[in-house]
Amino acid sequence: MKTGLTLVQLAQKITANQELKRDFIADAASLTMQVQADKKTVLEIPDQGSFPLMELAHDQIGSRLKIPAPYYDRMRAEAPDLLATNVNAWFRKAPEKRMIRTLGGDTRAFLSNRYNRIENEEIANVALPILMDIPDIKIVSAEVTDRRLYIQAVSPRIQGEVKKGDVVQAGVVISNSEVGAGAVSVAPLVYRLVCLNGMICADGRFRANHVGRKIEDDAELWQDDTRKADDRAVLLKVRDMVRAAVDAVRFRERLDKMAGLTAATITGNPAAAVEVLAKKIGTNDAEQGSILRALIEGGDLSAWGMLNAVTYAAHDARNYDRAVEFEAAGGTLLELPSSEWKTILQAA
Repeated sequence: MKTGLTLVQLAQKITANQELKRDFIADAASLTMQVQADKKTVLEIPDQGSFPLMELAHDQIGSRLKIPAPYYDRMRAEAPDLLATNVNAWFRKAPEKRMIRTLGGDTRAFLSNRYNRIENEEIANVALPILMDIPDIKIVSAEVTDRRLYIQAVSPRIQGEVKKGDVVQAGVVISNSEVGAGAVSVAPLVYRLVCLNGMICADGRFRANHVGRKIEDDAELWQDDTRKADDRAVLLKVRDMVRAAVDAVRFRERLDKMAGLTAATITGNPAAAVEVLAKKIGTNDAEQGSILRALIEGGDLSAWGMLNAVTYAAHDARNYDRAVEFEAAGGTLLELPSSEWKTILQAA
């Protein structure tokens, strides 16, 4: 688990970003990608100006226009003028209303005009007071990346041993994306004290997609009363699920599952087992090596040891978003059928 920001730093970053946001509704046919003298690309919005494109916005434009990602990325790196020519031609052939979200003058997202903007400050304003009401709650990790908000908290009062000396605590992970990179999510967290790993549980998760009513122009975009009414049901559910995620009964059920994994051990080749496991969770070669190294250094060649090697890889992840993906992979492995674990553990 990466530490990220303190609670004060998180609040400061959310507040600072709130003041830098500007959103627009525009017809794709009116948009123009341009290449600057430094070869960087900008998106020109009529009557609004030019906005440099961030990584996710590039990905979303390429995906929407059905330009294969490897070709899009190659044009961007080697022939940005050709990229602009391609994008602008497809903009003209695919007229549709799009929502363009900017931050500090940069294009951060290229979205449907049905995208429901549930903001990070709204999530924080609902979730943090509930967390602070839970006795002895501890924020163990938090961050705001270009793609998502994350708040990870644990309750030391709810804990247990998976095996002797291996203590885990109950917690919750709250996340949101303002840019189309994921749903509003509240999920149970298991926090392992031995190595400060986090595992995001697949069961008991609440998700709400950012789908709302169609917005036709900038005037509709800022009709806050309508938007807030749409958001209210989601925010109330977030409030309720934050409380429910730190539940002693459900935690005991997960603890039993974790304890069960300690009895299943690798009978084949550990390196081969990690290779099979890595394919299931989708890692590159460097990440697979990190998992194998964590498994060997941990000295636990059981299914539980392999799960923890995956969540420990979050410490070495290239960024916070990827670290959380490893935590979620651990939760997926906890729910893996015994037949699939058998395939992993017996790999030769």
